[in-house]
Amino acid sequence: MTTLTKRPLNRYLLWGAVLLILLGFAIYLQAAAEQTNPRADLWRLVRNGVPGYTSVSSEGHSVLIQNGGENWRELRNLVIINITPWVIGLALVAMGVFHLVVGGDKLKEPRTGEMIERYRGWEIALHWYTAVLFIILAITGLSILLGRGQLIALFGHEGFAAYLAVAKVIHNWSGPLFLAGVFLQAVVWFRDNIPRKSDLLWFKNMGGMIGSGPRPPTGKINAGEKGWFWLMIISSIAVGITGFLLYFPIWGQDRLVMQVSDVIHGVAGVLFVTASFGHIYMGTVGAEGAFEGIWHGKVDVAWAKQHSDLWLEEKEKEK
Repeated sequence: MTTLTKRPLNRYLLWGAVLLILLGFAIYLQAAAEQTNPRADLWRLVRNGVPGYTSVSSEGHSVLIQNGGENWRELRNLVIINITPWVIGLALVAMGVFHLVVGGDKLKEPRTGEMIERYRGWEIALHWYTAVLFIILAITGLSILLGRGQLIALFGHEGFAAYLAVAKVIHNWSGPLFLAGVFLQAVVWFRDNIPRKSDLLWFKNMGGMIGSGPRPPTGKINAGEKGWFWLMIISSIAVGITGFLLYFPIWGQDRLVMQVSDVIHGVAGVLFVTASFGHIYMGTVGAEGAFEGIWHGKVDVAWAKQHSDLWLEEKEKEK
């Protein structure tokens, strides 16, 4: 056999071997794709919460990974914690823009110097008792929710752990005391905060703060204050019930109830704190003279005439 005939034959043999190897590799990949990986099956069972065997009788110990717990963790850490700073920050920015554009609600007439009682001493004490506890709960609650990402850099790991341990105790004890104050406020001020059709007129121009329309006739409590009152009641019920479920896991509630309670508690708490900015704003720089009513218990007649004219008429009839 000549050299010319050997070279084409060797080339054909080489390419044939390559094709056989590729064909065998393709068959192997096809067979591997059709064959289920037993390790993958095991992991699917673990992630789906399929229980195994354990001699421990406590709830959930037969399941290696609680899939609901993973979902709760992602919802809390990736959604609630990431959105909360934006919600609070945008609310503060919106309030600042509103004040710069609209400005505070100044008194249209000069003060008369004549003061009229708006709240009695024990009502003032009840308001500030609840307000101080609310501030404590807001600070400690946000620290528990956001502190891991925000406060470790400030206090360090050991300092943050010590602060959080104290904050958790303060938060848990302040909660029931706050709810007691809210309950008393609901009993004392329920009658003044009953919604009426005339309250809709207040929302048209924010009680005269927006636009040039006339101020609607208003009783002792305006529609904005009523809105805050009922928001406080609803939010307190939400955080109160879920807080007790989280603090006392001895009433038979399972993990799902605890996880849902934690999410509701966090969301309701964040919205409660965010809404409080509007109440604080209107009670301080938002409306001239309003802070005097809840600090000293008395307001100037000029303020009452502008903000609570129907209530002023009732007080004058009582003289």
